[in-house]
Amino acid sequence: MSIPKEPRQLMINIMYLVLTALLALNVSAEIFNAFEMVDKGLNSANETLDESNASLPVTIRDRAKKNKEFEKYAERVPIVQNLSQEASEYIDALVDKLVDEAGDRNGVNDEGDYRDINGKIELKGKRDYDATTRLLVDQGLGEELKNKMLEYKEEFLNLFDEEERANYVNKIPIEIDDESWKNSQTRRDSWADFTFNHMPLGALMPIFSKFKNDIKSSEANVLNYLVKKVGGEEVVLDQFTVVSSPKKTYVIKGERFETDIFLSASAGTQNNTGVSIRVNGSPLKVGEDGVAKFTANAGATGRKTYTADISVTNPVTGEVKSYKNSFEYEVGERSVAISPTKMNVFYIGVPNPVEVSAAGVSSNQMQVNMSGAGGGTIKANADGTYVVNVTRPTKKGEFAKINVSADGLNASKDFRVKRIPDPVPTLSNKKSGVMGSGEFKIQQGIVPRLDGFDFDARCIVQEFNMVRVPKRQDPEPVRAHKGGKFNQNAARIIQKAVPGDIYYFEDIKCKCPGDVAARNVGGMVYRIK
Repeated sequence: MSIPKEPRQLMINIMYLVLTALLALNVSAEIFNAFEMVDKGLNSANETLDESNASLPVTIRDRAKKNKEFEKYAERVPIVQNLSQEASEYIDALVDKLVDEAGDRNGVNDEGDYRDINGKIELKGKRDYDATTRLLVDQGLGEELKNKMLEYKEEFLNLFDEEERANYVNKIPIEIDDESWKNSQTRRDSWADFTFNHMPLGALMPIFSKFKNDIKSSEANVLNYLVKKVGGEEVVLDQFTVVSSPKKTYVIKGERFETDIFLSASAGTQNNTGVSIRVNGSPLKVGEDGVAKFTANAGATGRKTYTADISVTNPVTGEVKSYKNSFEYEVGERSVAISPTKMNVFYIGVPNPVEVSAAGVSSNQMQVNMSGAGGGTIKANADGTYVVNVTRPTKKGEFAKINVSADGLNASKDFRVKRIPDPVPTLSNKKSGVMGSGEFKIQQGIVPRLDGFDFDARCIVQEFNMVRVPKRQDPEPVRAHKGGKFNQNAARIIQKAVPGDIYYFEDIKCKCPGDVAARNVGGMVYRIK
C-alpha cells in the first residue's frame, strides 16, 4: 500500500474537521485539552514543513544554472518564500493582538498574557470570548483575515505556469468556507460572525495554526512544482510521525469514538511504500490514501487511552521502521441547562428571555419547543438565546414546559405562568398621604407603577372616580373619569386644592399588557397641607 501523495494536507484537513466539531460544543474544562492537543499537532507539522521547505530552494537554483530556460523558475523561489513569510507574520501578528487583548492589554504579547497552572504555562485569557468577538467580528479583523487568505491563495496560484494553473488549484490548500454561514439555522451576518462569534481564545488558536499550515503547505507545493520544472522530482520526506485525528476527543456515553490514524509525512503515490497500522495490537485496514480508521464504543465514562503503531518502508533507504504513540480521549455524559434570564416564572404580555445550553451539544443540534399549560410559544434569537410568550396563567399543579431534545438527550423544565402584578397608582410617586397644595396642583394625572417588576412593561389607567372634600363645603365628585390624564373638569377641581382639603381617588382601573379586561387596583387618599 502506498503512502498518500499529500499526507500533510490530509492531516490538516482532518484535524480541521476535528476542530470544527469541537467548536460546535459548549466549551468546558474537559475539552480545552483537546484544543491544545490539536494546536500542538498543527505546530509540530508546521515545523516539519519549515525544515522541508528550507532545503528545496538550493536544489532549484543549482539545477536552474544548468539551463537558462529554467532561470524563470529559480526567480520564483524568493517570491514564494516572501509570500509565505508575509502570510505567516500576518497571522502571528493577529494572534499576538488577540492574546494581548485577552491578557494584560499592554500592547504586546508577553509574560503578562500567560499564567502558570501547576507548572503548566497557559494563556491567561484562553476562556475569553469578548476579546475575540470584539476584534474579529465587531472590528472586522475576521473578515480581513478571510480576504487576506483568499488573496494569498491567488498569489500562490499565480506562481504556477498559466497553462497548468487550473491543474494545481487543489495543490493550494488555503480554503475559506464562505457558504455554510449563509445556511446556518442561527442567523449570522458574515463568515467571521459564524466562525468567531462568542468563541473563546483557546478554541480559536488551532484555527490560526491551521491557516499557517495551509500557507506552509502551499509554499511546499509550489517549491516542489518548481523542482519538477527544473528537472527534479518532488522531495520525499524520510521522517515520519504517527498522528491520530479524532472526530471528537470528548464523546458522550453511548456514542462511538472515531479517529483517523496516519503518518504526517509526504510521499508520492508512485512510491511503493508498505504501510501497516495497528491499534492496541489489532491491525486496521489501510485505505488507498494511507489512512486507517479506528472506532470504539463509548461505554463507561472517564479517560480512555489507546496506542497506535505504524510500520513503514522508507522510500529513500528501503529500510522498514516502526513508529508508536499513545493517545487519550474523554467519555462523558450529556446534561442540559434551561435558565430563565429573569426568574422561574413566565409573565403574560411580555417577552420572557430564556437561555438553553447542553454540554456536548451544539445549539444547531438542539430541538427546543414548548408544551403543557399557559399557551406558550418559544422562538430562537440570532444570538442563540430564546424568547417565550405565554397567553394564560397556570392553575395550581399546572406548568408550562420547555422541552429540549438532541441525539442521546431529552430534558424538560417546568415554569409557572402569571399575569403581570397589579400596578401601584401614584401621584408624584406617592401612593397616598399628605401633599402640599402647590405640588398637588401641578399633577397631570394618575401614574401606575410596576414596582419591583424586572420586565419592560407599562400599564395604563382606564377609569377612576375622584371626590374633593373641602372643609365645611359640599363634596365635588368626578364620576367615571376616562384615562389616567386629568380631563378639563378634573383639572379644574385639582386647581381648587387648599390646605385642609381631602381628595379621594377610588375604583382605579388599569389595563396591563396581556390583560383581556381592566383590573381594579384600589384607590388613593391625599390630605392637602
